[in-house]
Amino acid sequence: MTTPFDVCIRGGGIVGQSLALQLASQRLRVALVSAHTPAQADVRAYALNVASKNLLTALRVWPEAEHATPVRRMDVWGDAGGQVRFDQAALGCDALAWIVDVPALEQRLADAVGYQPLIERVSADAPVPKAALEVVCEGRHSAQGAARGAALVFQPYGQRAIAARLQAAQPHDGVARQWFANGEVLALLPMGGGAQSKTLALVWSVSNARADALMALPPAEFEQRLNQATRGDAQLALASERASWPLMLGKATRWVGPGWALAGDAAHCIHPLAGQGLNLGLADVAELACVLAARGGADYWRGLGDPRLLRRYERARQADVAKMSVLTDQLQRLFTHPESHWQTLRNTAMRAVEHSGPVKHWLARQAMGLG
Repeated sequence: MTTPFDVCIRGGGIVGQSLALQLASQRLRVALVSAHTPAQADVRAYALNVASKNLLTALRVWPEAEHATPVRRMDVWGDAGGQVRFDQAALGCDALAWIVDVPALEQRLADAVGYQPLIERVSADAPVPKAALEVVCEGRHSAQGAARGAALVFQPYGQRAIAARLQAAQPHDGVARQWFANGEVLALLPMGGGAQSKTLALVWSVSNARADALMALPPAEFEQRLNQATRGDAQLALASERASWPLMLGKATRWVGPGWALAGDAAHCIHPLAGQGLNLGLADVAELACVLAARGGADYWRGLGDPRLLRRYERARQADVAKMSVLTDQLQRLFTHPESHWQTLRNTAMRAVEHSGPVKHWLARQAMGLG
C-alpha cells in the first residue's frame, strides 16, 4: 500500500483487529502493528454481551455456532445461602450472553483482516507508519501508553485467575454457574455450542498463594479440589492444561491526546467476576468509530487526531467504564471480608436482589450491554 495511512493501530488482539475492520468499513486506511506470536493452546473464553455480538456480527467475524455458546440461565451462589438466578426467558432475550472460544474468534478476525484491502499488517519490528491518528491497543502493560504519560495505574487484588477447559459428567444445558466463597470466585461457563455439550470453561479467582498451590497440583488432585469448591454439583475433569494470570483494577491517567487514543486493556482492566472485560474493550471500538464517523457539520474540518474530537470518545467511555469498575471492585471487596457480619450482609443482599424484579432486571441489562 503506497498511500498514507489515516489510522495506525498498535496491537493486533481482538480489540485492535475489531477496530481496524470497523474503521476500514468507513473507508479509512489502517496500519495494524502487531508482533508475531507463535501459535499455542489458549484455554481462555470470553462472555460476550448483546452489544459485542452485534458489533462482531456486523463485522462478519462472529464465530460458528460450536464456538459461541448461548447462556440461557446463570445461577450465582453466595457463601451462606444467598442465591441469584438470571433467566433468559424471564428477560425476553435470545441469551444472557455468549461464551466465545478465544482462538476461534481470533482466527475469524485474522481472516477478515487479511481480506480487507484497506488494512495493512505491519510487524512490530518495522518502522511505525505515520498516520493522522494512532490508537494504542497493546494491553495493560503498553509501553506506548506509558510513553505518552498515560500508563495504567494498577490496584492489585492479590489474586490470580486460573483458567482451563473441563468436561462434566452431564450436559451443561446452557447454564453458567458461579460461586462466591472464602474470598474466591469460581465460574463454570458453558461451551461447545449446544445445550447437550459437556464442555465447560473454568475461571477461578483465588489468592496468589492458593493459585500457586493449585497450579502445582497433579491433575487428579486439582480436580478433587475443584469438585469440592463446586460442592460436587458437576463432577468435573480437566480437558486442557491450566493457565493463570494476576488480577488487578487498572485505569489510565489519560485516554487521549493530540493524535492518539487508548482502547481496550491499554485504557482499563477490571476483575473478571462479571465477565465484562472484553465487552468494555469492544464498546471502546464502537464508540471511537462512531465519534470518527460523526465528523461533519460544524466539525467537518477537524482531523482524525483532533484532541477535541477524541475527548468526546474519552468522556463517553470513561463514564461507562467507571460504572462497571466500581461495581466489580465493590463486589470483589464485599466477598473478601471474612467477618460474619459482612457474610450476613452480602448473602442478605443477594436474596434481596433475587426477589426484587426491577433491580434484578436492571443488573441483567447492564451486564448485557443494554444500558
